[in-house]
Amino acid sequence: MKKRRETVANDLVLILAGSEGDRERISAAFDVLDEAGIGYDFAVSSAHRDADRTVQIAKDAAGKGYKVIIAAAGLAAALPGVIAAHTDLPVIGLPLDVGPLRGVDALYAIAQLPSGCPVGTVGIGNAQNAALLAIRVLNCAAS
Repeated sequence: MKKRRETVANDLVLILAGSEGDRERISAAFDVLDEAGIGYDFAVSSAHRDADRTVQIAKDAAGKGYKVIIAAAGLAAALPGVIAAHTDLPVIGLPLDVGPLRGVDALYAIAQLPSGCPVGTVGIGNAQNAALLAIRVLNCAAS
């Protein structure tokens, strides 16, 4: 996992993407969390190319102190569902504006996950809202 920045408090949010090329697409989430002083880590792990590693990250997340996970994905958008299937932490799905359908397929894939695999979903490419929702989840957990 790659640290986005050094934090004073514990890292509370884990941000996952399926490829390094997605970093720029989700940079608004980094900015929002930085501004709020919320600690986070960013990691790249594909639900398809790194399936075992991705599952292990999900299983280990709570034990490492994370309180919420943002999973960014495009096209088939398997990452948020795979993460949610292997953790009890809140997962926020961020559909990315990629591919011929410009993220509509990712939005549908994330929003239509089966019962028992809950993932909160924000709008296509809306990394800012993913971070803001993560902050609200953290605030509720702290209350």
